Amino acid sequence: MDLNQKILYGLERLTDAYKTLIWEKAKITGLSPIQIQILLFINSHKSALSNVSHLAMEFSVTKPTISDAVRVLVNKELLRKELLPEDTRSYNLYITPKGQDVINQISEYNTPIQAALEDSPNEQLVNLYSSLTDLIFKLNAQGIIKVQRMCFGCRFYINNNGQHYCNLLNISLTETDIRLDCNEFEEHTS
Repeated sequence: MDLNQKILYGLERLTDAYKTLIWEKAKITGLSPIQIQILLFINSHKSALSNVSHLAMEFSVTKPTISDAVRVLVNKELLRKELLPEDTRSYNLYITPKGQDVINQISEYNTPIQAALEDSPNEQLVNLYSSLTDLIFKLNAQGIIKVQRMCFGCRFYINNNGQHYCNLLNISLTETDIRLDCNEFEEHTS
């Protein structure tokens, strides 16, 4: 097996570990994995991204799948809908206090993976992060990853001979400053 195949196998194993950790929380809370992912996403993103259309793109599933998951979360009073004044057919989703309690129960689902990373030398982590950001950006460019809010695709980002710079923050960025999921992200259009 060549190195690329070994890396692909390793990534697959990491995906399996992530799914297992989410499933463990799903069993405890009585929610499905996608419902847990929706709660975690809405909790950590601005309201403009917290609607059915965007969530369907974010998780690469159909709108009906997201709508069903959201309906359950609203019925369980974990989310609330707020209609948009400019289009009463559309709404954003917000976490309720009861939803926040569930998030507090599940938010540390990835602790075992974080603990494993803590044992790694910093240089190894920096190289891993740099490789991941590059891979994610390439997969997004190919249309495999539909949504990305990372520096490389942002209108504020500049790469000047390998030096990363953010024009919004007016600062130079190190490899580890590159964001994978930036709330200030605005897509570069050119």
